[in-house]
Amino acid sequence: MASAAEIQDALASLRDAGSGRSLTELGWISEPRLQGARALFRLALPGFAQGQRDRIANEAKAALLALDGIADVQIELAQPSPSAGAAPIGAAGHGVGGPSAGGPGAGGQLPQKQAIPGVKQVIAVSSGKGGVGKSTVAVNLACALAASGLKVGLLDADIYGPNAPTMLGVIDRTPEVRGEGAEQVLTPIESCGIAMVSMGLLIQENQPVIWRGPMLNGIIRQFLYQVEWGQRDVLIVDLPPGTGDAQLTIAQAVPMAGVLIVTTPQQVSLADARRGLAMFLQMGVQVLGVIENMSVFIPPDDATKRYPLFGSGGGQLLAHEAQVPLLAQLPLEMPVREGGDSGIPVVLSAPHTATARAFVALAERLAVPVAA
Repeated sequence: MASAAEIQDALASLRDAGSGRSLTELGWISEPRLQGARALFRLALPGFAQGQRDRIANEAKAALLALDGIADVQIELAQPSPSAGAAPIGAAGHGVGGPSAGGPGAGGQLPQKQAIPGVKQVIAVSSGKGGVGKSTVAVNLACALAASGLKVGLLDADIYGPNAPTMLGVIDRTPEVRGEGAEQVLTPIESCGIAMVSMGLLIQENQPVIWRGPMLNGIIRQFLYQVEWGQRDVLIVDLPPGTGDAQLTIAQAVPMAGVLIVTTPQQVSLADARRGLAMFLQMGVQVLGVIENMSVFIPPDDATKRYPLFGSGGGQLLAHEAQVPLLAQLPLEMPVREGGDSGIPVVLSAPHTATARAFVALAERLAVPVAA
């Protein structure tokens, strides 16, 4: 059976394509260890080296599976530490992928990001799969931040399934639009203390949006740069589930303070959340932390009881794997659904509930960096 030292030596043989230095020396590979017949290690690549990820993963697996007794290899993706070694700028092999991967074009240059006038910080809310309550988290977090005194905007970037207008009770309102083409300007709808734009405000109820990527990218950029956001301490972006065009457009277009990853405790949600988290790491976007939604169900007839309907510990596991904080564990209560359907989020409609208090605590954890 291979020893921990042999695993360390095998990983130390892997090299950065640009500088030729050992990946363990650079700090990109760390914490090699054994769990029975499984070898594990952490992989934390800086943004400029993300184009090497697949090669490194394949070489590491091949090197470790060649060792005696190793039947499986698990790679834990993590964010690079500030002390991780860096190769010279412009060194060969440091492209971040081609256009098909959402990376820059020829020459490996990252596209220039453009800040939104008047907006201090942008925080995205993402999930690997639908149905985990991502929009509920985005809307209630925005309301909680606004209630704390911040000036907050909400961009509903889920073009195919916009839910924010319903959750904020403005599905029947239409924003004012002035001008034409590139000079067109949209005025956001004000509700529950926040300014919001959404595709749901621009189409008829039940009307499907059947667009290919370029059209979707265009409307998202309009929502970013052709909206009268005014002065905002923070803009919350409610992303669609998955790892598609909307995520790439946001990550490449605008500087972001970071992204929040929403998951439920169950394994199928965690598997998709890992993919989404890995995508943002590959794009060089900071992952602020994990939010575990529907951690427990609190029945309306007995607030002292807790039922883990979707399992337990999943959010903590994901946060540990990625070396990011578990920012909140949000319970599931009847007023959450009622608030979303009625257009008054639970933070405002039922502030006494455990879920509303958890959202307020989450907003407090984020308020210091947001206000900075």
